[in-house]
Amino acid sequence: MRGMLSIYVCIFIFLVIFLIFYYIKKRMITIKYSVVWFLLFGLLFIFLIIPGFLEFFTKLLGFSLSSNMIFSLLLGTLIIINIFLTVIVSSLTDKIRILTQEISILKSERNNNE
Repeated sequence: MRGMLSIYVCIFIFLVIFLIFYYIKKRMITIKYSVVWFLLFGLLFIFLIIPGFLEFFTKLLGFSLSSNMIFSLLLGTLIIINIFLTVIVSSLTDKIRILTQEISILKSERNNNE
């Protein structure tokens, strides 16, 4: 069972990495935002191909089960990604507000000149 599961997870990793490259090529995602996903799936691939690596980190970080460590790391990663995306959205909201004000000022000046 472990062998087949490893093959399925490996195929899944390569499909997701291919999808990320496709999104980069189509300019649907930038490289700086895709780095997080490459690192995440690279780490998953390392856990998959090196036997005992997951158990080593489980014991090193003080977890009793590997599944608890994976769940905690995924939850932490998703929280960090969420905070990162919130910062980006806030920054873009401010830029949109400033652009809207500048456009309004330019339209007002153009109407006054006519």
